[in-house]
Amino acid sequence: MVFLAEHFVRAPQWTWYILFYFFFAGLSGGSYVLSTLLRLSGDPRDEPAARIGFYVSFLTVLICPVLLTADLGASWTRFWHMLVDVTPGQAALNFKYWSPMSVGAWALLVFGAFATISALDSRVRVVPMLLNRLFNAVGAVLGLFIASYTGVLLSVSNQPVWSDTWALGGLFLASGLSGAAALLALLIRNRQEASFSLGRLHQADGYFSVLELALIIVFFVTVGAAGALGRVVPFLALWAIAIAGVAGSLVEARGHMRTQSAGGAATVAGIRLDTVVVSILVLIGVLAMRAAVIFSAQ
Repeated sequence: MVFLAEHFVRAPQWTWYILFYFFFAGLSGGSYVLSTLLRLSGDPRDEPAARIGFYVSFLTVLICPVLLTADLGASWTRFWHMLVDVTPGQAALNFKYWSPMSVGAWALLVFGAFATISALDSRVRVVPMLLNRLFNAVGAVLGLFIASYTGVLLSVSNQPVWSDTWALGGLFLASGLSGAAALLALLIRNRQEASFSLGRLHQADGYFSVLELALIIVFFVTVGAAGALGRVVPFLALWAIAIAGVAGSLVEARGHMRTQSAGGAATVAGIRLDTVVVSILVLIGVLAMRAAVIFSAQ
C-alpha cells in the first residue's frame, strides 16, 4: 500500500539563481575538503593541487552570496539583515538556531572566512605551520556542512519531493565532492607540478560517484514510496545527464586504476585527454541533478 504525502505550502518559485547557488556551494565545500585531504596526506607532491583547491574554494564561495541576494530580489542589505538585526534599540546578531536558512547563512559566512584565509595562506603563509593542518581540518568540517546543507534545507521543507525523501543531504554532499574532484582534475591536468595528484582525484571521484549513484537509487525509491514519482518523471532527461556524469566518473576511475597497474608512461596523455571530457560531463551532471531536484517540486 502506498501512502501519499500531503503538502499544504505554495511552491517557492525558485529560479536559476538558487540552482547555481546550490551548485557553487557544493563545489566550494567539496574543493576545501579535498584540498585538506591532499594536504593531510603528508606527501609534499600533493601540495600544489591542494593550493589550487583552496583557490577554487575561495572563488566559488564568493559567488554564493551574490546569487543568494539576487534570488531574494533585494539589495545587499537583505542578506546583511539575515546576519544582523538592525531594529532600532534591538541591534544584535541575527542567529536563529531553529531556522535552516539562518544557520546556512551563518555557516556560509564562517566557511567563507576559512576559505579566504586558506587561499591567502596558500599564497603567503599566514597560519603557523603547527596550526595550519588543524585550521584546515576545522574548515573541512564546515566544507562538508556547506556541501550538504542545501540538500538538508530542501528536505526539512514541506514541499513535495523534497520532504518525501531523506537522501538529499547525502546526495548533494556526494555530488558536490564528485564535482569538486572533477573540477580540480580539470584544472591540474596540464600542470606538471600538480600531476601527481591527478590519479588521487580520479579515484576519489570514483568513490564519490558510487555513493552518489546509491543515493540516487534511494531518492527514487523513497519518492516513489511517498507517491510523488509523477513529479519527477518530467525531469528524467536531467536525471539521465546526472547518471551519465556518474558513469563517466566511474569509467575514468577504473581506467586510471588499470593504468596504475600497468605502470606505463605512454598512457598518461590518454588519461589527460579523458580528464577534460569526463570532468565536463561530471560537472554538467552535478548541475543537472540539482536542477532536477529543485524544479521537480515547483
